[in-house]
Amino acid sequence: MSTASILTSDSYERLVAGLRGQTIVAVDYFVLMGGDEGTDPDEWDYGTWHEPTMGVELTMDDGGTYSAVWGSTFDYYGVELYLAPMRDFLSYIDEPGGSARVAVAEHSLWDGIISVPIESCRVQWCGEEHGSPTPVPEAIHVRTVAGQVWIAASRSATYEPDGPFHLCTDDVLVIFDMDVAERAGLRA
Repeated sequence: MSTASILTSDSYERLVAGLRGQTIVAVDYFVLMGGDEGTDPDEWDYGTWHEPTMGVELTMDDGGTYSAVWGSTFDYYGVELYLAPMRDFLSYIDEPGGSARVAVAEHSLWDGIISVPIESCRVQWCGEEHGSPTPVPEAIHVRTVAGQVWIAASRSATYEPDGPFHLCTDDVLVIFDMDVAERAGLRA
């Protein structure tokens, strides 16, 4: 994955905090494609959590587009947010063997988040517990008056509804349920 700009922990905190007061109007997942022709999107919906392996694109009511991707800017895999579209990070969108764009704003789990102003948005950092000598952004927690979501650099170990999960990996996981988030190691 390429990076649109170099992140520092301070600039990253400011970028994420800057989402407060904005309103998400569209969400697209970017999942890998497989199958014989490389055109079948991988499974991504596991009930109270989703696994859009390559990333999430958030479109705001002011027209801004943010991409949450996994990356290693902070010396270990973490979730990275950029004010840029996913095409800046993925070369092969909707092409065989690439990544499929899946519009999910109509999914019922996004109901309390779409079209509602963001009340808070913060970064959850981790460090030595995952082998990194410096803090790594393992998740972004977005909360509105009607819902919340964690976007994390994480993956399921078994694809079971309740986990277990591995944080700080080269995948993106989206969790809507507080109990599942806590089992994954994420805090409200």
